[in-house]
Amino acid sequence: MNKLQVVLQEQQQALQSTGDFLALTRANEWSIAGRFSFQVKHQESNSETNVTVLDTGLITFEPVELQTSNKDIVLSSAVHGNETAPIEICAELIKKLILGELACTERVLFIFGNPASINISERFIEENMNRLFSGGHSADQGQGAGLINKERHRALLLENTVRDFFQQGQSLSSNKERERCHYDLHTAIRGSKNDKFAVYPFRHGKAWKKSQLQFMHACGVSTILLSHSPTTTFSYFSSNEFNADAFTVELGKVMPFGENDMAKFVQVKETLTRLISGQDLLLKDYDENDFSIYEIYQTINRQGENFALNFSDNVENFTDFPKGTVLAIDDGNEIKTDKVGEAIIFPNANVAIGQRALLTVIPTSIE
Repeated sequence: MNKLQVVLQEQQQALQSTGDFLALTRANEWSIAGRFSFQVKHQESNSETNVTVLDTGLITFEPVELQTSNKDIVLSSAVHGNETAPIEICAELIKKLILGELACTERVLFIFGNPASINISERFIEENMNRLFSGGHSADQGQGAGLINKERHRALLLENTVRDFFQQGQSLSSNKERERCHYDLHTAIRGSKNDKFAVYPFRHGKAWKKSQLQFMHACGVSTILLSHSPTTTFSYFSSNEFNADAFTVELGKVMPFGENDMAKFVQVKETLTRLISGQDLLLKDYDENDFSIYEIYQTINRQGENFALNFSDNVENFTDFPKGTVLAIDDGNEIKTDKVGEAIIFPNANVAIGQRALLTVIPTSIE
């Protein structure tokens, strides 16, 4: 047995013993020595699952009896490394799957997007990874964005991994279309009037799916933001490229590891558990009164060196301002609200020139 094989064997044994895939990921920021696989038996049903570690932060679970599966599920977190609540949720689900405490009846790919940024408790190392999908990794996206960095290589790897995962799933069911979904789990930089919310990527004329809003509601997410244009986010990539049901899901505010109130995420954890294990999702009938639905109205990109937001750092997402309020000043140019009820979301003045510094949203409804 050569040195590489010894390392892989040690990593596999440790993972099977502890189920701590997050620890393995954090110890190998950009890559691991190679992929490896093993089988897990569920403690109660004796059903078996194939587990494959593809690379650092990338792990798949597939039921051995694949005929029971009709869904290909992607659950990603840590695209921004300091957004810890989703990382903790996914790490716990992975641990239960590896230790045989949770049955797996669907194909699932878990992704810890940016391990190096997890280790420094920062949003990213060099560049915002959630602006690097759908080819963004190969385009110059403004001042300060280098043409080559490790996060761009990582974004390309994540794209290819998702592509392979969905294509392999379809090859298992050539006679029918499998259900595909991708829930990209985040937390927001600042607090929000609506603690949890989800961005529904632009669907290029296809209808918004009420069944997916019901799923979000079961996760405890009742504020939905409808996007009306292509973006370079991870969820849009899966939605646009593979017709996956996809959302960017914001679960509260950025907090350090160990300081999240996990009681706030019981619904999302239980619903994802049911999704993975093939249990009834217990979806409530669709009722528009259960939701607060918004659409993006203004996308404000930073254009100059002297850019500043015209409100304090403690103003929460979904705070609305009177019509005519100056929201930002960009090299002397005032950017104002021009709709009654226009609210802010994702404000961040410290972005590279050319990147989004703020969105405004207005209330809407779906048919």
